[in-house]
Amino acid sequence: MGKRMMTGVIVLAFICSSFLLMTSCAKKQIQVSEPVQPATQEMKAEEDKAKAAEEAKSTAEQEAKARAEAERQARLRELKMAQKLADEIRNFEAENIYFAFDRSDLTDESKSVLREKGNWLRANGDYSVNISGNCDERGTAEYNLALGERRAHAAKKFLMGLGISENRLATISYGEEKPVDPGHNDEAWAKNRNDQFTLTK
Repeated sequence: MGKRMMTGVIVLAFICSSFLLMTSCAKKQIQVSEPVQPATQEMKAEEDKAKAAEEAKSTAEQEAKARAEAERQARLRELKMAQKLADEIRNFEAENIYFAFDRSDLTDESKSVLREKGNWLRANGDYSVNISGNCDERGTAEYNLALGERRAHAAKKFLMGLGISENRLATISYGEEKPVDPGHNDEAWAKNRNDQFTLTK
């Protein structure tokens, strides 16, 4: 009987010890698992922050590219406009008007050319024009200077009639001093009886 009681006490003590041990382990497991949730939230917050920074960087890069492209397009437009203006000026100055021998009256063809020049001058009000009258080599130098002046004034008067202000129109005569063609024949002389136009700003 005493031996059985002793055995029961030992078994009971073992059971109690096992229960206490299991309870202790469970408590330890609960204590270990508690920090997991805050750590996960912190990691998620860092991930969100990194993602937001990456998106902001991407947006900034796209905006920078868009600005650069807009600036490039603006420069191209400016270059095209500058080239267009340069071409117009070159064409304006390259087109002379011509006169019959010993005459200063304007032909219909000359009037048509002057109308085009007048349209351009109206559209580009910051430009003025120098009109130089020229003659062929026949006649005296004095006579040709006077004839060249009349030819330049004929073009000036016509442009003023189109509404171009007189203070934008200057005239000069070179007489026979600046021939376009140095030849001594009818073809060369016809080229040298002209008004030439030079734009100034």
